[in-house]
Amino acid sequence: MSDETRPARDETGTPAAPAGSQPATGPSPEPLRFFGTTWVRHDGGYALRRTAAAVGSLAAAAASCLVLRFAFDGLQIAGTGTFVGLLVVGMFAVCSALAFRHTWDGFGRRPDPDRESSLRGLLAIGFVGSLLAYFLRCLTEAPGEKLHRAEYETARARHEARTTRRTGNPARRRRG
Repeated sequence: MSDETRPARDETGTPAAPAGSQPATGPSPEPLRFFGTTWVRHDGGYALRRTAAAVGSLAAAAASCLVLRFAFDGLQIAGTGTFVGLLVVGMFAVCSALAFRHTWDGFGRRPDPDRESSLRGLLAIGFVGSLLAYFLRCLTEAPGEKLHRAEYETARARHEARTTRRTGNPARRRRG
């Protein structure tokens, strides 16, 4: 089979469009983690996925807090003193608050890659805040849905404007 007659495939090797169908025109929605493209029409188990994501992120946050409690108990057993204990608790509280805010803001706008890389360590320490932000966002919508919907609607509107503007054959236009 030559390359011209071979059906288009995505990165996994599966056909991009079903056999015999016309290729999709216009922009396609960007898939969200855990939701795919079900956020567009809220179909395909969208509500169940949102519930599972909310419960999963809350359970992960609770398990993380339990692990942090064991780590704090280890510091107490080691006899490091109250000052070190207060520093550790304060560090996790501040980093979690900053990670919550950063994650929450990331659902509404695209993050800056340079800032994202510089905050990687802080976000790793404050992972509980990120999990809680994900949980709270899942209560109202898929995390990032609002941003992706706005971008998708803008792209569709641009595509519609481009395709509806073209009428007739431009070579036949009268000059003069």
